[in-house]
Amino acid sequence: MIKADLSGILAAGENWGRKAHMNKALNGESQEQDTVSTRDWRKSMSDNVAYALLVYTALQIFVTIQAMKAGVSSILPYFALIILVAGIIPACRAFERRWIHLSDDDAHDPARAGEFRRDQIFLWILAVGLPFLLTGVLKAVFAVTN
Repeated sequence: MIKADLSGILAAGENWGRKAHMNKALNGESQEQDTVSTRDWRKSMSDNVAYALLVYTALQIFVTIQAMKAGVSSILPYFALIILVAGIIPACRAFERRWIHLSDDDAHDPARAGEFRRDQIFLWILAVGLPFLLTGVLKAVFAVTN
């Protein structure tokens, strides 16, 4: 008896999903249109900032450890690492702050795609390039002081 009721519920759920897809097809709606019109620039930038911070931190740790293996043996690289990781957070928040205060209409406006892409590219250039640049500068400073 329970098995029969469960199969009836499952069949009803499958039919409901089919009806929803059929209504979209009949009304001329497509999933592509839903994706484009419902993209929230605020959430997208917040996600990009979070991932960029993870990538930046991982690269910074990796590059700093490589520099330490190359002969920099003081505790200073560890302090520099902490400062550099902590220092990037306000910069990333500035990117996020620009987008987080958008109204609901602006947050879903496809016309903002160009602005979003520009900020996204700049954010990722910083996240990937800055660890190498900063480690190079620190290595040069350590070479001069030693």
